[in-house]
Amino acid sequence: MTGTIDLALSSNAWPFQEAEKLVKRYKGKKPEKGYVLFETGYGPSGLPHIGTFGEVARTTMVMRAFQEISDIPTRLFCFSDDMDGLRKVPSNVPNQEVLAKALGKPLTQVPDPFGTHASFGAHNNARLQAFLDQFGFKYEFFSATDCYKSGRFDETLLKICRLYDKVINVVLPTLGEERRQTYSPFLPICPDTGEVLQVPVRVEDPEEGIISFESKTGKRVETKVTGGKVKCQWKVDWAMRWDALDVDYEMAGADLIESVKLSSIIRRILGGTPPEGFNYELFLDKDGQKISKSKGNGLTIEEWLTYASPESLALYMYQAPKKAKRLYFDVIPKAVDEYYTFVEKYHEQELADQYKNPAWHLHGGEVPTYKLPISFALLLNLVSAANAEDKETLWGFVGRYVEGADAESYPELDRLMGYALKYYDDFVKPSKAFRLAEAQERAGFESLKKRLLDLNPNETDAEVIMTEVYSAGKDAQFENLRDWFKACYEVLLGQSQGPRMGGFIALYGIKESLDLVDKAIKGELVG
Repeated sequence: MTGTIDLALSSNAWPFQEAEKLVKRYKGKKPEKGYVLFETGYGPSGLPHIGTFGEVARTTMVMRAFQEISDIPTRLFCFSDDMDGLRKVPSNVPNQEVLAKALGKPLTQVPDPFGTHASFGAHNNARLQAFLDQFGFKYEFFSATDCYKSGRFDETLLKICRLYDKVINVVLPTLGEERRQTYSPFLPICPDTGEVLQVPVRVEDPEEGIISFESKTGKRVETKVTGGKVKCQWKVDWAMRWDALDVDYEMAGADLIESVKLSSIIRRILGGTPPEGFNYELFLDKDGQKISKSKGNGLTIEEWLTYASPESLALYMYQAPKKAKRLYFDVIPKAVDEYYTFVEKYHEQELADQYKNPAWHLHGGEVPTYKLPISFALLLNLVSAANAEDKETLWGFVGRYVEGADAESYPELDRLMGYALKYYDDFVKPSKAFRLAEAQERAGFESLKKRLLDLNPNETDAEVIMTEVYSAGKDAQFENLRDWFKACYEVLLGQSQGPRMGGFIALYGIKESLDLVDKAIKGELVG
């Protein structure tokens, strides 16, 4: 075990570096509760987006790494802050007038605009869990509403009440003057309207947990902080949850660094140690703007899975978590091909290098074996050139390229074909724009045509064909062969980027490629 731990920690893979923090936290001894608790938090005020999934995926990667280097049991809680008040109506949901009438109420008391669940909070919780289940995460789901109302948080809520001044004085210096006048760690639930109130409160009996506040009707109301009659302001809520559940690890976005610091101070005031964790960078949309649940300006979980596998999405989450990255449709093809490249390399590596391989972290060391004769990018170009509308057409080309290849012998490629057809139809096809070849480019295509005619019509060696493509560019006296390949993509495929032409021609076929080049020379592809 010691040798395995050393190999894992020396890999410098970020999940192992994070897991090491927990090893040091407990020094190999099991915590009093009997397990190390990992937590992820979710605010169900809008539909789940990929950033939400990313936090669960990354936390799971750290938990798997910890399991590899420690014998201490683990649990993962996925916590939904569904008792939070609805502050604004998301722009990407139907029946918005229904939500507008419920502003201020806990999300589990807001009607579901989709009409499928008991509340908007329940609907969004179900959406989150459905995807996590589909991906195979091992987690336990917790609802803030259930925890508050069941009494699970009562002991910590009473603790906050007794330490009220210390807790509030951590937060007040971070607020503006006006907000300080109304701030309280506790948000009472209005007995008249059911709204979550942001009003000043007065502690009447700290031992019994009794506070008072002025309701919307102007009367002074006394209530207990237990039993679901209040919820905490979220920075205090975070620390309260860490204390009540005894959380050991939770990561957060880079925009929450100051909140983590405040919540950590409050956790210490409550008598415990803040969880370990790190801050990941946020995802950006196609315009470089921060992705927002309420705006719906990023990819949804469902959208990624329409065009690519969950594994490719998990890889995108794994890579460079502390770097802000664009999360839009055009990143999908690269993520797909990189995933299969890492999987292929994994089975050829020694254990030390396997620990460095993202595939280990995506699959917890149980990495599948795939046979893929062509890449996803090449498959997309085949769909484009062949104007394919179904898998049968694609298998016709692949079966000629790899003798006997079919859906039964290459099930993973068959799955990719489905993704490729959808991706091409929605994103590649609408943006295709062929252009006429210029004089020098026409000379290159004439040379390429002659060279392909000299080859065996059944030639499928990509490197042999690639040599001829290079030579055709040299025949046309291209000083920079990148300009020649750019011409191939724009004139033959109607795209600004493309595959290695040798591999593409080998897959598409010599005869079909000759026809394509001939049409390009004649200008028949334009318009």
